[in-house]
Amino acid sequence: IAHTLERICEGGIYDHLGGGFSRYSVDERWLVPHFEKMLYDNAQLLEMLALAWRHGGNPLFRQRAKETVEWLAREMTTAGGAFSASLDADSEGEEGKFYVWSKAEIESVLGEAAGAWFAQYYDVTAEGNFEGHNILNRLKHTPDTADEEAQLTILRENLLMVRSRRVRPGLDDKILADWNGLMIAALVNAGVMLDEPNWIDMAARAFDFIAGEMTKGDRFGHSWRNGRLLYPGLASDFANMIRAALALYEATSEATYLERALAWQKALDAHYVNPANGGYFLTADDAEGLVVRPSATFDDATPNPNSIAAQNLVRLAALTGDANWREQTDRLFDGVFATGADQIMQHAALLNALDLRLNAAEIVLTGPDHERFAKAALKLPFVNRIVLRAPSADALPSDHPAQAKIAASSGSAAFVCVGETCSLPVTEPDKIGEVASAMRPAV
Repeated sequence: IAHTLERICEGGIYDHLGGGFSRYSVDERWLVPHFEKMLYDNAQLLEMLALAWRHGGNPLFRQRAKETVEWLAREMTTAGGAFSASLDADSEGEEGKFYVWSKAEIESVLGEAAGAWFAQYYDVTAEGNFEGHNILNRLKHTPDTADEEAQLTILRENLLMVRSRRVRPGLDDKILADWNGLMIAALVNAGVMLDEPNWIDMAARAFDFIAGEMTKGDRFGHSWRNGRLLYPGLASDFANMIRAALALYEATSEATYLERALAWQKALDAHYVNPANGGYFLTADDAEGLVVRPSATFDDATPNPNSIAAQNLVRLAALTGDANWREQTDRLFDGVFATGADQIMQHAALLNALDLRLNAAEIVLTGPDHERFAKAALKLPFVNRIVLRAPSADALPSDHPAQAKIAASSGSAAFVCVGETCSLPVTEPDKIGEVASAMRPAV
């Protein structure tokens, strides 16, 4: 996985000047992209980069995450703080024209010597590597030293400045609640893992726009543009915005985010539930009538809303102490897996939700200095940890397995709970990850 992600990060599918990833590659080398940039792809890749960096420490992944967020802020953020849907592939009637270069153009900007040196790293030739043009990539040659990378950074900035004067691809500036939910959660999850608090601020601003401009009561609209809201929304809008609210709640401990998540979950249950499998229809019960209400459960370019909802329900159960959410999760698993088991690879996101249900490390933080422990706990991979702040024992449900341990402890500590078993108090924040790894079942 790390090798593939490295090739994606160094290939032409990545915009080496402006940041961000194109929609997909049309070849096996990740060289030639379909030049369209989608918000949802970049959200998922941002989370993947943060997880990969956390796992292996490859600085390339951290750098690409940072550059992708810079692109998001520079080119995709609307006046209200939410995020546009996509950038087109075409400009001046030609796909990719905005992004490709000739060797002569590069040398005219950088000078002949610097241009030739740059060309060695970015696969630039007089003949071109794509239909007579050059797609910048580093699949063949990467810098050996930090000094070389620093010099290349300066040259890239010069080329970006020149590129910015070209005719730009069209911007699809409509705001989609579900895709924004994906990006908000990605900014939070990557932000806490990579210690980038500004990313969490970006996420909170986008969240406020969606919650303020794209809702009617506790119901979402799907799309907003120039003050016009397409209403009612889809189950995917609810699932992804609930996930975003829960990510913000774990990161900030601001109760409003949890309150919003609960209200939206109840609205999702009221208007989208599919009694046949315990999951959700895509459309609301009061939406414009369709011959058949869509109820697919398999993943597409984004995780299926049933799978996202299952993850949300697991977190709601842990964060509220309400076992009814956990029981609802299990009904969803039973119903969807009963019909989807023969297409299990199309339900990968639901398998991730099941893993969270069975093996999540609930990290309970207590004592007056619990926020110092929270910072360490949040750096752990978000896919299998849930962070609960409990300054005192009475902040937890009476039946929580950490209840007695907190009551008997003094000072600040973390308790790592997997299933019904909790660790001894962890009194050094940097030991939380070690304890969590030791407690999870071996695979």
